[in-house]
Amino acid sequence: MDLRRDLALGARLAVMRTGGLAMALAGDPVLRLLYRPWIDDPTRIQRQLREAAQPYASRSGVLVVATAAMCREVVRDRRFLVRPRNGGSLGGALEGRRDPLLEPVELSFLGMDPPEHTRLRRLVGGWFTPARVRSYEPLVAGLAERLADEAVARGRFDLVADVATPLPAAVIAEILGVPESDAGAFARWGQAVGGGLGGVRSLRALHRLDRAVAELRALLGGLLDRRRRDPADDLLSHLAREEVDADEAVSLAAFLLLAGFETTSTLLGNAVAAMTDAREPWARLAADPGRAGDAVEESLRFEAPIQFTARTPHETVRLGDRDIEPDTVVMAMLGAAGRDPAVHTDPDVFDLDRPTKGEHLAFSGGIHFCLGAPLARLEARVALAALAERMPTLHREPGAARRRSLLLRSYTTLPVGV
Repeated sequence: MDLRRDLALGARLAVMRTGGLAMALAGDPVLRLLYRPWIDDPTRIQRQLREAAQPYASRSGVLVVATAAMCREVVRDRRFLVRPRNGGSLGGALEGRRDPLLEPVELSFLGMDPPEHTRLRRLVGGWFTPARVRSYEPLVAGLAERLADEAVARGRFDLVADVATPLPAAVIAEILGVPESDAGAFARWGQAVGGGLGGVRSLRALHRLDRAVAELRALLGGLLDRRRRDPADDLLSHLAREEVDADEAVSLAAFLLLAGFETTSTLLGNAVAAMTDAREPWARLAADPGRAGDAVEESLRFEAPIQFTARTPHETVRLGDRDIEPDTVVMAMLGAAGRDPAVHTDPDVFDLDRPTKGEHLAFSGGIHFCLGAPLARLEARVALAALAERMPTLHREPGAARRRSLLLRSYTTLPVGV
C-alpha cells in the first residue's frame, strides 16, 4: 500500500477515533455504540434512542430512528436511497468515490439504487426463491447433522468455529460452485471481509481486509473463467452464461458469499447464546425441536445480526416532525426496533411463544429486503433443531468474545459444552 496514502488514512483514522470518543464521553448515544463499555451491551443505549424525539440528531451529523414504526417507514419509503446524489459513500466520500475507512468493502447491489440494484438483484434472485431454497434442505440437513454429531463427540466446542460458520459457508459455496478443496479458504476470507463491515478500526485491519478481498476476488475470478469454459449447474456458471462483466460478476459473487454465511453464522451464535443464557428456552426447544422456526424468529427480533441500515433522501422528506434535507444520512436502528415495547411485550425477554413472532426488521425492508432471508431461515432452523435433538443440556462455557462492531452484532467465539 502507498506510504503517503497510509499516512493520510492513519491521520484521518486517529482524528475520527479521538473525535468520536470525545463525543461519546460527552454523552452522544450514537457514538457511544462504537466504544466500550457501551458496545458490549447496546440495549440501554437503544432504549435511550427509542425514548428520544424521533429522529434523534447525533453530534456526528447523522439522524437516527430507533422505534419500530419509524425504522419501518425509512426502509420501506422509496424516497430514501442508499447513495447520496453524488453517488459516493453515505460516510462522506466525494465525487462518487468510496471511503476506504467507512466503506472498505464493496457490497455489490446492496450498495446500489435502482436501476442497477434492480438489474443485479433480478440476475441472481432466482437462486434464492422460497421454492429453490426448499431444494437445498437435504444439503443443509446433511451438513447440520454431521457437524452436530462431530460437536457432540468433542463434548466441549466453539459453536461459531465448529457449527455456525462452516454450515452456511459450505452451503453458499455449493450454491456458487466453489470446489470443496477451496471451501476452507473461502470461509476464512469471508470472515475477514465480514470483519470490515461498518468500517475499520486500524490500518492493520485495513491491510488485512485488502489482502483478503484481493485473494477472494482472485479465487472467484479463476472459478468464473473455468465456468465459462466448462459450465455446471451453479450460480457462477449462471453468471458466465449471462455474460456478466467479469469484475461485476466477481463482486456479485463475493457479496453473495458474505451475505450468504456471515449473517447466518451470526444468527446461529446469537440464538444459542440467548437461549442458553435464559436456559428455559433451550430446554423447551430440546423437548420439541420442531419449534426451531419459532426460535429463529425470536432470535432475529431479540438480537438482529445486522443492527442498522443507512438511507438518505434525494429530495426533502418529512419524517416525524422534521424535514429531512437531501443527502442527510438517516440511520435506522434495526436492533432497537426489535426491542420496541410499542410492538413487543417484555421485549428484553426471549419468548418462544411471542404473539408478535416475525414482526421484526432483521432482514431490513422495501427493495433492499434481504435476498437470502429464506435461506438464512432454513439454515438456522435446521441447525438449531439438529443441535437441540442431540444436546438437550447444551450450556455456555467461559471464554465467549464478541466482534467490536456497531453494524454486526456477533460472536467471534462461543465456547459451549454438552
